[in-house]
Formats: sequence, structure tokens, C-alpha cells
Amino acid sequence: MELLDDKMRVWLQNAKFVKAAPGVYVLYTRGKDPLYIGETNNLEASFTKYVDSEFEGDECKQKTQFYQREFTDNPKERQLQLIEKFKNETGKTPSCNSKIKLETH
Repeated sequence: MELLDDKMRVWLQNAKFVKAAPGVYVLYTRGKDPLYIGETNNLEASFTKYVDSEFEGDECKQKTQFYQREFTDNPKERQLQLIEKFKNETGKTPSCNSKIKLETH
């Protein structure tokens, strides 16, 4: 289930080649199931940190095999839209998002 129009990319091969721009991203399992929908003001910095620290011991995100990303000026709002879309289609949140409290408007 792909949530963004961006092509699916292999995590470690491509994660370090992302622009330093605000955006949202979706991390996927080997089976291409969404694990986590994230947002950041700097995709390059976030991805570099994830790669260098192997997700800082976050076992949920360590299952990442693929990702998609989308540049946007309002990443937090877009993240909430994508989580809502996923919830509407599946009845649940991505497994790694279920641990964080989602702010709703």
C-alpha cells in the first residue's frame, strides 16, 4: 500500500541522497506495508540521523526496507492527512505511529 506518489526507494541505498528540505516520509517493511509516517523540517538531516544511528535502537523503525518522501512547506499538517488517510483505508495507524500521540485539530 503506497501512500505517496513518490516512487518506492530502497532504504539504505538511497536514504543519504535526500534534499535538505521540509517534508513527510513513509517507512515501509519488506512487504511494503507502511510502518511509520513521519514529518521533518529537514529530510536530509532526519534520514542521515536514522542511517547513522540505525534508528537509535527503535526496533519498530529498524524493520524499514523501503521509503517514500514528499517535499512540502507544511509537513506536520501533511503527516496528519496521511495518517488519517491510512486510518480511513485500514482502520488502524501504522505500527510505529501507534506509539506516538497524534495531535488532532
